[in-house]
Amino acid sequence: MAADLGYIAILLSLVLAFYAIFCFILYLKTKNYRLFDSAKGSVYATAFLTTVATLCLEWLLYLGDFSIKYVYQYTSTDLPWFYRLTALWAGNDGSLLLWAWLLALYASLVVKQNKIKEMTPIVMIILMINSLFFLFIMAFLTNPFEKMTMFAVEGRGLNPMLQSPGMIIHPVTTYLGYVGFAIPFAFAIAALVINRSDDEWIKVTRGWTIIAWMFLSIGNLYGALWAYEELGWGGYWAWDPVENASFMPWLTGSAFLHSVMVQERKNMLKIWNIVLIIITYVLTLFGTYLVRSGILQSVHAFGSSSLGKFFLAFTVVVLICSLGIMFSRIKLLKGDKEFESFISKESSFLLNNLILVGMTFATFWGTIFPLISEAVTGNKITVSIPFFNTVNAPLGLVMVLLMGICPLIAWRKSSTKNLLANFTVPFLASLIFASIAYILGLRKIYVLMGFTLTVFAIAATLWDVVKGILIRRKITGESIFIATFRLLVRNRRRYGGYVIHLGILMMILGIIGSQGYDIARQVTMEVGETITIKDYIITYEDLKQKRSGTNMIIFAQLNVTNNGQSLGEMTPHKIFYKTQKQPSTEVAIYSTWIEDLYIILAGWEMDGTANFKILVNPLVKWIWTGGYILIIGTIFALWPGRGSLIGGKYTRRVLGHLNSRGVEQNYAG
Repeated sequence: MAADLGYIAILLSLVLAFYAIFCFILYLKTKNYRLFDSAKGSVYATAFLTTVATLCLEWLLYLGDFSIKYVYQYTSTDLPWFYRLTALWAGNDGSLLLWAWLLALYASLVVKQNKIKEMTPIVMIILMINSLFFLFIMAFLTNPFEKMTMFAVEGRGLNPMLQSPGMIIHPVTTYLGYVGFAIPFAFAIAALVINRSDDEWIKVTRGWTIIAWMFLSIGNLYGALWAYEELGWGGYWAWDPVENASFMPWLTGSAFLHSVMVQERKNMLKIWNIVLIIITYVLTLFGTYLVRSGILQSVHAFGSSSLGKFFLAFTVVVLICSLGIMFSRIKLLKGDKEFESFISKESSFLLNNLILVGMTFATFWGTIFPLISEAVTGNKITVSIPFFNTVNAPLGLVMVLLMGICPLIAWRKSSTKNLLANFTVPFLASLIFASIAYILGLRKIYVLMGFTLTVFAIAATLWDVVKGILIRRKITGESIFIATFRLLVRNRRRYGGYVIHLGILMMILGIIGSQGYDIARQVTMEVGETITIKDYIITYEDLKQKRSGTNMIIFAQLNVTNNGQSLGEMTPHKIFYKTQKQPSTEVAIYSTWIEDLYIILAGWEMDGTANFKILVNPLVKWIWTGGYILIIGTIFALWPGRGSLIGGKYTRRVLGHLNSRGVEQNYAG
């Protein structure tokens, strides 16, 4: 019953999506508002019906109804109920339903807001065409409610690697990010269609863009955390094709968020902004294609599927049509203003954009190179981690430098006096850090350079905040605490961005440290044997087994001390699932702000002798903490109110006062 209801809901959603498109097109021709209302109702109905379909599949997963093929493939009777529910996005069919559902909900919110009335019908046509594609795929090519042809009393179970808290959060937040970028994309194309080159669409979609970017950030963060804790190889990012697929739109989305500020303030970079949002959304579709085509091997992919060609065709059509519309309006987008100086905030934003796009291109090239090599030579040549690190690391360091320069440099043109006043303190702070680090033994030149540039960027960001607080105190006479609070709260957009930057810089510190000074050893130990790695003394005490439900767990007991201080017992283990052929590796991690001790049980013999892979990964905790700070900063910047707008509360009131004192206008706020 639930399966039939769910499939009927998908079919009705497909019909209503088509009807909504038809009515919106007629409304554009006739301006008959009844057609608009009818189309609007169809959008709401599509959202309702996709919700019904999603709830039906969730109900079937919760019950463990193995008469449904999807339920049979991804659940089992011994699977906890919350993992049964999250199996919605464990497979191809369910994840497509999730995508269609989120897109329908987003579309219903956009049409309800109706903020730019002349754009809304075109925006909705674009969004509903996207919905139509996903609904068509589910209705005729990969039905999530397909029934089994034979009776089954037990399901295959969920992949053990997906039975992790990270996999509850990572896929759904990634999809929220992917789908969210459809909104600014649709508004950008709609603005072109009606010949508008102003920045109103940017202002309307700013919240949507930031929310999409935030969710994609969370998705990437938890994907890395999942890889670190569950895959059992000791790292958190392997430049896997599917990892790259979610990283690339994050890069171009970041570039877009920075670039639109230049258009808002200076009415510049209009063409560039359109290109960025087109590329960003197309990359989300390309990522969906990679996951479902099976053309590249990935631990994250759903495996080979005939759907790949449909997604590739849809992606190409979206790209060609979008660029075609843009080039047809190219004269409209050309601005009159030019950069007044290379040493200005807008120039630094553009350079930052070029770096981010350069990293995107390098990642894209490395991802698709195996396909190109196979097409040209007949051999699929895989591009490995060193290529991505070698290309992206230098670009990343330049980006870090720009993150330090951009907050302190003026709009239009910076004077020598301005540069000296703003950069002296951050430069001295980074120089002092580099000297102390070198004296303490940090001699790897690239690592030292990376740390120093990151410290410079952190110091520059904090120094800009301090200058703003001091200026506000001088103007208002407020206490330092009140001045700090009001400065931050009344200009949340700017200082929320600074918090985001600090979070990213913390993550970069963690990445540099974990890549530059990691230690790895593969050891074979007998019961009672002790080894020393760095300052850790590890004693292998015993190898045991226990049963957890229907699963068997083999675990090693290790006693660990560090500089004479006991860290307690660590128990790396493997779990043997009844429904899976291969065991799941569960690592043991002892984490501090300085480093992680990371132990993997690789194998064992009948006499108790065990093989371990032991790693010491410096500063990994900084990566996760920086990610959470990034999320906090995003929410702070997004929070509604006057502080989320450009400029500060008392900018106009004190502008003359600030200029009379020779103070840069940037610090009013």
